Amino acid sequence: AGGGGLREKRNWYLDLANERNVRDGRFVSFEELAKLKEVAKGIDGKRLITASHAGDLGREDLEKYLKEVGVDFVSVHRPRGRGTAEKTEGKAKEIIGWMEELGRVVPLQFDEPFRRGYAGWEPKAEDFLVDLRGAKAGGAAGWCFHNGQQGDGKVGARRSYDLSEKGLFAQLDDEERKFMKVVGGQ
Repeated sequence: AGGGGLREKRNWYLDLANERNVRDGRFVSFEELAKLKEVAKGIDGKRLITASHAGDLGREDLEKYLKEVGVDFVSVHRPRGRGTAEKTEGKAKEIIGWMEELGRVVPLQFDEPFRRGYAGWEPKAEDFLVDLRGAKAGGAAGWCFHNGQQGDGKVGARRSYDLSEKGLFAQLDDEERKFMKVVGGQ
């Protein structure tokens, strides 16, 4: 017991494989996820476990996350582009509706939505707000503000990951700070 490790802390969850369905080095099959979950739950049976999905989630994959892997919650990294925020509420309702039909409803988290400096489109504070409000209105249990390295690799290679020189909020750009100010006042 003790030791200062993370096991005793309850404020974190385990993502077995970030964007596990991307067909590169990140790819992890549903069979492998189920085995990983079994090992993780054997070590810490109360730890919340998921495996995040890149792109919009289809019903077939949702069923596998719920029934084959047995995730504690569903984590979806929706597409990151112009116009996607307006679709978030509908996507949340669709996923939750499928879970109801499949007979297993778990919390839905929209994780790593679009960010600035990535994929050639610069979302504004209002785009983040529309996405967040859509997730909430659609019944999602969580939504994660996402920022980080700029896509060009030139600006802030470790932005928001490395806090040794600047705090998190000092690394946000003007639009990100604007969004945080609005959210903080809600």
